[in-house]
Amino acid sequence: MTRQQGGSGLAANGARERQTKPRSRRLADPIERRIDLALRSGEFIGDRACFSFVSSLDGVAAEVRALTRSDPARATALCEAFLAGCLEKVEELDDSSGSFGQFVQDLICLWIKARQASGANADMTASTLLAWMDDDPYAFFYQIEKDAAAAFNKAGLTAFEKQVRKRFKAVSGEPYDSEYPCRLWSEVLRAIYCAQRNIPAYVELAERSGHQAEDCLAVAKLLAGQKPNQALTWVERGRALDRDSRFRCGAGYDLDEVHRQLLTKLGRKNEALEAAWAGFREQPSKFTYDDLMKFVPKAERQEWQKKALSAAKSEELHSLLELFVKARAMERLADLVSGSTGKALEHVSHHSTEAAARKLEKTRPDLAARLWRAQGMRIVDAKKSKYYDATLSNFERARDCYQRAGLAAQWEETVRQVHTAHHRKTGFISEFESVAAGTRRAEKPSFLERAKARWGERDGGGNS
Repeated sequence: MTRQQGGSGLAANGARERQTKPRSRRLADPIERRIDLALRSGEFIGDRACFSFVSSLDGVAAEVRALTRSDPARATALCEAFLAGCLEKVEELDDSSGSFGQFVQDLICLWIKARQASGANADMTASTLLAWMDDDPYAFFYQIEKDAAAAFNKAGLTAFEKQVRKRFKAVSGEPYDSEYPCRLWSEVLRAIYCAQRNIPAYVELAERSGHQAEDCLAVAKLLAGQKPNQALTWVERGRALDRDSRFRCGAGYDLDEVHRQLLTKLGRKNEALEAAWAGFREQPSKFTYDDLMKFVPKAERQEWQKKALSAAKSEELHSLLELFVKARAMERLADLVSGSTGKALEHVSHHSTEAAARKLEKTRPDLAARLWRAQGMRIVDAKKSKYYDATLSNFERARDCYQRAGLAAQWEETVRQVHTAHHRKTGFISEFESVAAGTRRAEKPSFLERAKARWGERDGGGNS
């Protein structure tokens, strides 16, 4: 099926079921016209403009959502028209951010809810969704099963489970078949069983392929509310699987968090603290530090902070920078920066170095200067021209810090290195020379300020 055919099928599905006469163009639904305008047919949407474009689509989708109670049949038809339009629009935009794809998935879930509110046949809703999943050239339905399962009501979820189980049975054999179709429908069934809170069915399905850490986490979460002891057994099983694997899976970190929560719930707070302490020592960061301090008694926090900072050893410079800033450990932060090479600092993201530089500016301007310089060099060396304005600001702050620290010679050496390596970047160098000379850069007016100024000139100075 071609993309155009697929789009027509989306819009036509509900129409065939309702068996109503198509509206004329003159009598088109006013919200449908707004959908048409919001999709901006024929205009290419670049990556940087995609977020605002999707925000405008969200505004129209909110109107459709508001109809699900008062006029669910109309909301269903509008969802189908909207989805058809999105299938057409996808060739006219750069969705590197994924915001458009997420919007379409949300729209699909809204369609499910609208159909249910209209009293539409649950089996038809499930079969239509599965047909769309089969014909999905743009991956709009990729891993939609969790959101879709949450959108279905009890009857809809039962119908969806019945049809998915039939598909799974058709592609699975004995022993467990590891081919893609089998894995696909197995994952969809897992999402359905989680939504149904059907623990026996989930466990039985997972046993066919051998439990993974992700399965243990899912079962533990289902059990945590009413059977924390059983949940803890599943968590410990999942953590053992994660430790035995070559690479740590994403579920491993969630298992650690749920493990500590369950220990606390079961009155085993000391064990929860020891588990958090082990996690911090294994990977010291501001995140594991926060996790640790959650379980430390208030009276012992100062003692545990010293203990944690003394134990913080990591090859990841950014993690230690963020940790010492978070813990306000200024002496350790200063020692870390002074002991790091300029090249090492240049390889750290500005998200880590900027916060550290701001903390050190008053007490250790010499070290703050190194951090500001590293940020500037990192951007200009990477030739990220769209960030050159930020680079100039970084160099300006480095210059001021070097001067306050009495290190003018080091600033002059920085200027020489930038000139030598980047003298061909004429636009950048001309502005950098002003910074090097000590000239304070004027703050540029915003786009809106420039527009207002031009409007004032056009309007003869404005109306009095």
